[in-house]
Amino acid sequence: MGDNFLSQEEIDSLLKKNKGVDELEEMKDSDMSSETKSIMEEVGRRTMSASAAALSNLTGREVRMDEPEVSTISFGQLATGLESAHVSLQMQFEKGLQGNNVLLMDISDASIIANLMMGGDGSEVGEELSEMELSAVSEAMNQMTGKAMTEVSEMLSRTVEIDPPVTHVWKSKDEISIPGIASETKLIKISFRVIVEGLIDSEMVQLYALDSANKIVEIMLGGKGGIDSEKEMPEGPHGEEKGEPLSEYGDSKKEYGGREVNIQEPVFAELKKQARQRAPRNIELILDVPLELSVVLGRTHKSIRDILALEPGSIVELNKLAEEPLEIYVNGKRTALGEVVVVDEKFGIRITDILSAEDRVRKLG
Repeated sequence: MGDNFLSQEEIDSLLKKNKGVDELEEMKDSDMSSETKSIMEEVGRRTMSASAAALSNLTGREVRMDEPEVSTISFGQLATGLESAHVSLQMQFEKGLQGNNVLLMDISDASIIANLMMGGDGSEVGEELSEMELSAVSEAMNQMTGKAMTEVSEMLSRTVEIDPPVTHVWKSKDEISIPGIASETKLIKISFRVIVEGLIDSEMVQLYALDSANKIVEIMLGGKGGIDSEKEMPEGPHGEEKGEPLSEYGDSKKEYGGREVNIQEPVFAELKKQARQRAPRNIELILDVPLELSVVLGRTHKSIRDILALEPGSIVELNKLAEEPLEIYVNGKRTALGEVVVVDEKFGIRITDILSAEDRVRKLG
């Protein structure tokens, strides 16, 4: 055909592509309402803000995340669209929600984050992760998702707990898998641009199982996240709903097991107030039980970078002043204060302040 005309094959090809786009848009519209999209955008906004703060603390760099983009996608489409190797942190909700949650990070970004956490400047970028680098990245992603789940708990006003997360490296499309997730399974994809000061300008992805996202939306819209309140309650043996107050029966007769029985409200005897008796405190029975006594010189917090930089001769500054008394613990319970002494070339502790005997026994319980 001439330059200004399309052949029939080209027209058919364009029509098929347009049809595919329309079907994809229909799928998105049918799988996610505007309310769901709005709520999941807010979930992504708050969880990723918390994750950015955690990542900034770990790397010592400013971390910024742009507005999230929310869409629905099948797991098969997700796998097909990943062009490079990725690190995935997969977790299963244990309490508060059901389903899976996954955080995806490009392996080159993971390499930079690991390098920063191990004391580097982020200039060493690799396409593979060593065992130590993978451990560092796993810790970073664990903390990011931990902060994210805390935000989800606050948004839902309920406790949300997850099973221990599992980290995988997806080097090729054949290795991309999530336990319990089939290729056609629909997921909520929250993608966001992450910028780590002068080093990373890339995209990270958070995935929610569609059931988990729907439950979040249900709770946010005022539902309880459990059995629908509008559903009928299961019936009891007489056809009445379980949970119906007994007082509503009154004194009446019902058919049960082919015979007529009387149903009445129960009458309870009045409880008499009695003086509360204390159990004898036979402390003599436990006087010979061995306990562990420990003295805490001081505490401090260090980043992974600082820990890896330690070497013979390094000095770690603690949070106690030289003249402050040391804390004495018995079985992990603070019991007394004291100061260090030397007894026959061994360290000892001189008690300077101690809790009362009653308080000490109470703390041991």
